[in-house]
Amino acid sequence: MNQTSQKPLAVVTGASSGIGYELALICAQRGFDLVIAADRPEIYGAAARFRELGAHVTEVETDLSTTDGVDRLCAAAEGRPIAALLANAGHGLGRGFLDQDFSAERHVLDTNVTGTIYLLHKVARDMRARGAGRILVTGSIAGFIPGSYQAVYNATKSFLNSFCFALREELEDSGVTVTCLMPGVTATDFFERADLMDTKVGRSEKASAQEVAMDGFEAMMRGDAEIISGWRNKLQVATANITPAQILAKKHAQITAPGTAGQ
Repeated sequence: MNQTSQKPLAVVTGASSGIGYELALICAQRGFDLVIAADRPEIYGAAARFRELGAHVTEVETDLSTTDGVDRLCAAAEGRPIAALLANAGHGLGRGFLDQDFSAERHVLDTNVTGTIYLLHKVARDMRARGAGRILVTGSIAGFIPGSYQAVYNATKSFLNSFCFALREELEDSGVTVTCLMPGVTATDFFERADLMDTKVGRSEKASAQEVAMDGFEAMMRGDAEIISGWRNKLQVATANITPAQILAKKHAQITAPGTAGQ
């Protein structure tokens, strides 16, 4: 990391592909230096692309489900103040809860929840001490819906959605803003990694990761509390808020149960 750079620094997690990649790309285009992280070697190719845009980039291949992995990421900033944290890392897991391996379920919990809030705890403390900073957390509209055949994933997103609003309130008037990005079904490799390609949702039409990322970035820069990307998703959330949970769970199962792709 170039210590003499006058550009603001953005930290982006899950930046090797999908929404995280697009968020990091936008940051580079908008004049940020970058510290980017992912748990896959594709992060190195992403870093090379962002350097072409003139950003100073430090890439970290690390497991953000662990405290050691988060510590490695924070150390990569080399003491530079973090102007923006875009906490996007996370993954899903398809199939029925009792049919999943518990170690895989635990990894989803540790990545989406524990690793994310540990990173926020470390970075937001420094932001509060400086009286400045912007935070974007990728939640999901899935957090409003009981996730049959994605029970652990949806529950983690419900946690993050709730957590963001609480933290934002605690940081009111501190100079630090917290924005929750809540996308719906988006064109990323999420569905392949979550073993959902034989489901109706896995084969469904999906939103552009680039458009979702731009919605999130702009909301973060405005300091908005939340952004639900896409009008269909706004409608889905409004409907979910007035629909009994058991009905939502049943409807969710109709698109996420294994073997529903051809239905």
